[in-house]
Amino acid sequence: MTRPTPPPLAELGNLAASGTLPGILRQLSGLGGCTNPIRLAGHRTEHQVDTTTGEIGPALRRLDSAELPAGDLLVRCGNRRITRCAACAETYRRDTFHLITAGLRGGKGTPEDVTTHPRVFATFTAPSFGPVHNRPTTQGRPRPCRCGRRHTAEDPALGTPLNPDRYDYESAVLWNAHAGMLWRRFTIHLRREIARRAGLTQRELPERARVSFAKVAEYQKRGAVHFHAVIRLDGPAGGESRPPHWASAELLTDAIRAAASRAVVPGPVLDGRTHTFAFGRQLDIRTIHGPDLDGGEALTDRAVAAYIAKYATKGAETATGTLDRRLRFVAELAALNLPPHAERLIRTAWALGARKDLAHLRLRAWAHMLGFRGHFSTKTRRYSTTLGALRTARAEWRRLQAAIAHGEVPQPVDSEQTTLVLAHWTYAGTGLTSTEQWLSASLADAPTTHTLEGDSAR
Repeated sequence: MTRPTPPPLAELGNLAASGTLPGILRQLSGLGGCTNPIRLAGHRTEHQVDTTTGEIGPALRRLDSAELPAGDLLVRCGNRRITRCAACAETYRRDTFHLITAGLRGGKGTPEDVTTHPRVFATFTAPSFGPVHNRPTTQGRPRPCRCGRRHTAEDPALGTPLNPDRYDYESAVLWNAHAGMLWRRFTIHLRREIARRAGLTQRELPERARVSFAKVAEYQKRGAVHFHAVIRLDGPAGGESRPPHWASAELLTDAIRAAASRAVVPGPVLDGRTHTFAFGRQLDIRTIHGPDLDGGEALTDRAVAAYIAKYATKGAETATGTLDRRLRFVAELAALNLPPHAERLIRTAWALGARKDLAHLRLRAWAHMLGFRGHFSTKTRRYSTTLGALRTARAEWRRLQAAIAHGEVPQPVDSEQTTLVLAHWTYAGTGLTSTEQWLSASLADAPTTHTLEGDSAR
């Protein structure tokens, strides 16, 4: 964030004279660089409770937003989109990296011997909706596009139709809208294919093996969603149990290919045209090797985790130049300088959203996402830890650091006592004042200091 010029000297002088400037700086530094925090008004009180008698003791500590330097409790926005808040998106990316890594290497509650389980990294693409500008290669050598040119990696024409009038925008939007359902159908077929190859019935498979996965959705430049996934074959208890003797990366790869080819989702019939959705022909499946098997060309755990985490913070806006927030009226597009291809996808989604037979897809609510309405990052329960667990651990660590910074000595946990938290918060707004923005920008290059106030609502 660039620092406003000139700085608000008058307001800064008032804050310095009143003695609240250091407190505001501490409160802002606790946001970790978030530029669009949530402002909350209210209070929070902690009481110690004796679990044997039920007696509530006096307040251990109390936090009142009116007594904070900024006048409100400032809480990170937590937005995963890098275009909305780079700081919070970076935290989300790092959390996703650790989540994926834990399922590949172990740690954070996942045994380290998951490295011996069959694991693959698979990419599922969308079908073609018409020829687009691209950068084809033959045996690693670049070839000219169908238009006759050799596009650079930064060429804005990449992903746009060669002939927009013949491009199937309707199917492209509906594919995005059904992509989540198609993935679910794939996972059902995958378990069936694994059971068949193992000589088991579908009911017997959960007693012998379990499929664990973590996936992320990515937009291609043409605006179609595709999926990257880490898929692991475990024992019946997930990563905590060894897979059966017949489990192998080859069996898993073969089952994935078969399941992807059989996964089909019937779509709507529009103006006499029946839509059916399946994955594209390009299916890339690569075995993930552990650190001890990295021979220079092997796909390492870290590379896979970094690749997936990178796309966890990016939406359609980073790939196609579309919007990163919802539209209220389609007329808003006239004032926005969007690429023609992205704008046409949005308008197509908006028009399809007016149809009563497609009301369940909520295409107008997701027009800015080009019809996709699924979660960007999902995982099975037994794959590894959760984002919630990572956030809780981070908040506890920050509270501990804040207590130490304030000279408090952390007390051992008493099994006969617990803490009762009474809190009431109301939404008071979003964002920072102009002075707070300037101060936050001045802290951008300074080490981050986390305070109890900044995390108390977590």
